[in-house]
Amino acid sequence: MARNTPHPATLAAQALGWIDEQTGAVVLPVHTATTFLRDPDNKYRRGRNYARADNASYDQPEALITALEGGAASLVFASGMAAAAAVFNSLPAGSHVVAPLVMYHSLRRWIAARAADGHFAADFADMTSLDALRAAVKPGQTKLVWIETPSNPLWSITDIAGAAEIAHAAGAVLAVDSTAASPVLTRPLALGADIVMHSATKYLNGHSDVIAGSLTTAQKDEFWQRIVTARSGYGAILGSFEAYLLLRGMRTLYPRVERACRSAQLIAETLAAHPKVLEVLYPGLPGAQGHAVAAHQMQGGFGGMLSIRVKGGEAAAIATAARVEIWKRATSLGGVESLLEHRASIEGANSPVPPDLLRLSVGIEDPGDLIADLETALDH
Repeated sequence: MARNTPHPATLAAQALGWIDEQTGAVVLPVHTATTFLRDPDNKYRRGRNYARADNASYDQPEALITALEGGAASLVFASGMAAAAAVFNSLPAGSHVVAPLVMYHSLRRWIAARAADGHFAADFADMTSLDALRAAVKPGQTKLVWIETPSNPLWSITDIAGAAEIAHAAGAVLAVDSTAASPVLTRPLALGADIVMHSATKYLNGHSDVIAGSLTTAQKDEFWQRIVTARSGYGAILGSFEAYLLLRGMRTLYPRVERACRSAQLIAETLAAHPKVLEVLYPGLPGAQGHAVAAHQMQGGFGGMLSIRVKGGEAAAIATAARVEIWKRATSLGGVESLLEHRASIEGANSPVPPDLLRLSVGIEDPGDLIADLETALDH
């Protein structure tokens, strides 16, 4: 009898089941070599020549990400920013791109700066509206539509399948920053996306000890080959030990994300009724923007990220953040520890973030402790 294909959680936990054939070790060795021997006839029959393009420590994390995303191939990068930049830097000259009004602020600033320098033309659109996206694309000129869903830090939702239809009709590639969802909750390629990006620093690694990024493609086409060349050419490579740590983190991806989702849902529902909270932004709440779309394209939960708007404005939000004890006041997200930050202070001028907003990354602690800590800080 043929065996069933293992569940993605099993693939992640066992890192595809690879072992070191020489020793039988269930964790593969870290390959630190930077260069590899040629054969006597000057060829490289073992498939590697220099680690900037051929690092053996990438094989397993890239294969696992590809399996979890249901893609054709993956690449790991030195950071999420490096992964995203490789996509934009691989566009043909004169390309037009469309990106979200609400998205990761560092990438938004980078896109705007590159467009101002003439590397490509860029427009920013409200990606919660397919009509707005349709109006922003320029058939024959738009080569890339970049979406982020749920989007940081308002956690608004974009319809991936609808965006894919619009992008492809215009002759563009659809790339999805799926960092907040992770492959546990959403598989954008199955919904029509061409490329999936992760800031692997976040949920894929999940332990706040690695900066990394990844891209996964639906097909190994000419554009993907340009990205492969860009990673090596720009030197945006991940270290061997960092690749090992990324893989180690992915082994616990499913239980971490599943627990964070359950806790975030409970926290969102609890704080939605708190008298000191103006609004809770979380796609798992029935009244949230995009809830119906999220319920369709996010399977098993609505993510571990939410934001709250504190009554009393910016001063009240910052004061609340200063009073938490279990939550850690720090940037980033997706780790095992719960983090909280006043986001407008990070993003600065021209940010779409309300000044009364606190961004919460829910970890794997006891949810009762997390709720009690927030309630104490709010009620002080």
